[in-house]
Amino acid sequence: MPVEELRYDKMVEEALRGVVRDSLVFAAEHGLPGEHHFYVTFRPHHPDVEMSDHLKARHPDEMTIVLQHQFWDLDVDEDGFSVTLSFSGKPERMVIPFSAVTGFADPSAKFGLQFQAIPGDDDDDDMEIDEFDPQPRSSTPADADDKAETPPAGEGGDGNVVALDKFRKK
Repeated sequence: MPVEELRYDKMVEEALRGVVRDSLVFAAEHGLPGEHHFYVTFRPHHPDVEMSDHLKARHPDEMTIVLQHQFWDLDVDEDGFSVTLSFSGKPERMVIPFSAVTGFADPSAKFGLQFQAIPGDDDDDDMEIDEFDPQPRSSTPADADDKAETPPAGEGGDGNVVALDKFRKK
């Protein structure tokens, strides 16, 4: 039987998705302390995402939700999370697997992770550790109708970008 290579890039990716998971577990159990709030960007058309068709139509490629003041019933398990958010005054339940997440940020801590798909990769998820970009990647946060607070322009991290691609075996 051939020896499988160690996929450190996949190990690191899984560990960093664990940071997202642990942050959401903390929020579900204790709420968000102080000014902490999360931007979670994901692919709405991932096969395991559960959300209304009209929201998928409004956000065909990526969607960013903000977990700050108006979210309910946050449940987290090993594979993903579910949450109820208000869109135009109507509650919407969403189920989001961690494999659909493309970005996570906590602007109050100037912390962010970005996960990018690589064409042809079996798992199609790769990730970069990135400095916090105060502008969400989708044009409008999903709960903008609920007047979600966005960080002031010009606030961003001074961190270094570490791309895992340079460690990936070609």
